[in-house]
Amino acid sequence: MKTAGQRFKEIRIATGLSQEDFGKAINLSKSGISAVENDKAFISLEIQRTLLLDFDVNLNYLVGEVGNMFLPAKYEDVKAEILKEVNSLLKKRGL
Repeated sequence: MKTAGQRFKEIRIATGLSQEDFGKAINLSKSGISAVENDKAFISLEIQRTLLLDFDVNLNYLVGEVGNMFLPAKYEDVKAEILKEVNSLLKKRGL
């Protein structure tokens, strides 16, 4: 099983973006991207939310290697439910 950092890197590579450009897109520095990819930092809920909204990343894949890397277009309703849950978690944490 791949680590979360390895899956994160796979997602970045699949988008065709460099660490710097991916970082700009998700509001994370190049060194932050590198730290996550090397499992030296965790993927925050805020970053997960951005990956879901802006890149249609399947968060089940990101955190547990379940399912496909990206959500198919037909899962817009699931995306809305996942977003609702992530927003609820962020609110509970005061973010």
